[in-house]
Amino acid sequence: MPDLTIGILGAGKLGSTLARLGTQAGFKLLIASRRPVDQLQWVIDTLAPGAVTTTADALVAQADVIILAIPLSHYRDLDPQAFAGKIVLDATNYWVEVDGTVNEISDLTHSSSEVIQDWLAQSKVAKAFNHMGYHDLEIEVDRKPTLPRAMAFATDHDDIRPVVTQILSGFGFAPLDLGPLRFGLLLEPGSPLFGEAIPTTEFREKLAKIYDSTFGQKIIAARGNKL
Repeated sequence: MPDLTIGILGAGKLGSTLARLGTQAGFKLLIASRRPVDQLQWVIDTLAPGAVTTTADALVAQADVIILAIPLSHYRDLDPQAFAGKIVLDATNYWVEVDGTVNEISDLTHSSSEVIQDWLAQSKVAKAFNHMGYHDLEIEVDRKPTLPRAMAFATDHDDIRPVVTQILSGFGFAPLDLGPLRFGLLLEPGSPLFGEAIPTTEFREKLAKIYDSTFGQKIIAARGNKL
C-alpha cells in the first residue's frame, strides 16, 4: 500500500473524483475546501469513503503531496511558507466561467503551472491530472484496467519524478513524462491534447504532431521558436 499522505485541496467535481480514486488505490488521503469541515464531511463520506476531511491548514501541514484542485485564480490564496518543502501536483486550468473573461494569469510564454511554481517558490510543482476531464478519470480507470490511459505530467524537479510516477500509477493511469514544467502548456485548454483519455501510444502520436496544430503554431510564434 502506498505510504504517502496525499492532500487534495479543493472538493469540487475534480477533487472529489480524485479522492475517490486515491482511497480506492489505498493511499492515505486528506481533502479540504473552503467549506467548514462539518459541512464537507458528509459529502466526502458519501462520495469518497475513506478520505479524511480536514481543514486546509491541517491538510497542508500533514500531507507529503498536495494536489491543487482549486480555481486557478485562487492560487494567491495559498501561503508559500506553509507549502515550503511540499510536492505540489497542479491540476488547475484557466476557465473563463470561474477565473474571468480575460486571462491575466498565464499565457503562451508562461504556462499556468509555471505561475504556480513562481508563487510557491519553495515547493516542487508538477503539472498533472489536468488534461483529462473529471468525468473521464474514474470511467477510464474502471473501463480498461489492463490498458491504462496516459496521464501526462511535467516538472522542473528531477527528484520528484519517481513520486509523481508512483502516484499517477497508483491512481490507475500510465504516467507520461513530458519533461520540464514549461511543457505543461501542452496539456492546457486549447491544446489538441486537452481532454484526451487515450492509451500512451496514441497520446505519443498526437504529441509528436502538436507543433503542426494551430495551438502549437501559436506557441512557436509566442516563444520565438524556443520551445
